[in-house]
Amino acid sequence: MGRGNNVLEDLLEKSGGCAVVDGGFATQLERHGASINDPLWSALCLIKDPNLIKRVHLEYLEAGADILVTSSYQATLPGFLSRGLSMEEAESLLTKSVSIAVEARDKFWVTVKRKSGHNYNRALVAASIGSYGAYLADGSEYSGNYGPDVTLEKLKDFHRRRLQVLVEAGPDLLAFETIPNKLEAQACVELLDEEKVEIPSWICFSSVDGENAPSGESFEECLGIINKSSRVGAVGINCAPPHFVLTLVQKFKEWTGKAIVVYPNSGETWDGVAKKWRPSKCFDDEKFEIFATQWRDAGAKIIGGCCRTTPCTIRAVSKVLKKR
Repeated sequence: MGRGNNVLEDLLEKSGGCAVVDGGFATQLERHGASINDPLWSALCLIKDPNLIKRVHLEYLEAGADILVTSSYQATLPGFLSRGLSMEEAESLLTKSVSIAVEARDKFWVTVKRKSGHNYNRALVAASIGSYGAYLADGSEYSGNYGPDVTLEKLKDFHRRRLQVLVEAGPDLLAFETIPNKLEAQACVELLDEEKVEIPSWICFSSVDGENAPSGESFEECLGIINKSSRVGAVGINCAPPHFVLTLVQKFKEWTGKAIVVYPNSGETWDGVAKKWRPSKCFDDEKFEIFATQWRDAGAKIIGGCCRTTPCTIRAVSKVLKKR
C-alpha cells in the first residue's frame, strides 16, 4: 500500500521501539476553564475556542508526546448539524481539528529542532474517529449495544463522510477510538478499503470487564477481522481502566502481529448515565509510569493516556519510556 504504514513504523524506530501518544483532552480543556458538558464534548471547543485546543496540543508535545490525537472524537457531521450548523460549516470544523494539530506540531518542531541534545521526535497527527456510540452520547460505546436497527451498512454510512473529510485534511494517521463491538470494527476495516485510504490507521476498543469487547464478543474474534487489513497498522485499547491493560496486551500479542496501542483512563470510572466521573482505584502519574514500562515489556508499541490523564502523566510516561 502507498505511503502505507511507513510513517508509523518510522516513528516507532525513532522512538526506540515504543512511541508515546498524548493524554486526556477534555480533562485538560476543563483545567483551562472550558465548559464542555455537552453532547459535542471537546468538539465544542472547535467552535468556541480553537486557540485553547492548540494550547493543549502544545502542552502534550512539550510533555513528550510523539503522536497528537485530534479533537474530533465527538465531532460528527450529524452532531454539528443538530446544532444548526450547515454541512459546509460542519465539514470545515472537522478539517480545522486536523489543521490545529498540524499547526501545533509544526510550530513546536521548528522551535525544538534548533536545540541540540533534545529528546523529541517530530510528532505525528492522528485524526480521531469516535465510535457510533460516542456520537449517540448515551453510554453505548461502553455497552456495544447499538440495537437491531444498526447494520454494517448503516455504520459505514455514518462514518464515511467524516472519514473522507478528515483524510482530505492531511493527518498522518487515523485513530478509530472506543469501538465497542465486532460489527463496528468490521465497518471501519471495510470503509478503509472502500475509500482506498493510504494513511495508516489504528483501531482501539474499549473494555468494561478486562476480557472482552463491551458487547461481550471476544477480542480474538474482533482482531480476526482487523488482521486481514493491510490498512490498519495498529490495534489496541483506549478509554478502559488501567488495571485491565497488562493482561489485554499479553492476549493481543497472541492474537495479532500488528503494533499494539494502549491509552487507558486514569482509573476513575465514567458514569455514562449520570455523565460524571466516579472515583475508584486511581492511578497517580507515578503508578502510571510503572505500569507503562510493564505494558511496553509485554509488547505494547504505542502508549499514552485517555480520560483524566494530563500532560504530567504523559511527561512521566515519556521520561520512563525514552530512557536510553
